[in-house]
Amino acid sequence: MAKPNYSFEKRQRDLAKKAKKEEKRLRKAAGPANPDGTENPDPAAPPPEAEVKTQD
Repeated sequence: MAKPNYSFEKRQRDLAKKAKKEEKRLRKAAGPANPDGTENPDPAAPPPEAEVKTQD
């Protein structure tokens, strides 16, 4: 039976952790996200109106 290569597994975990940290850093550097999770490409543009209700 083959012996497990623990140092390879540790290196893979460390690389994954480093990549995840870098992605998070890039997201933070890109700017704040909208709290509702939608993307608005033009920050100066008003948010899209979902449904306009009129009163009679």
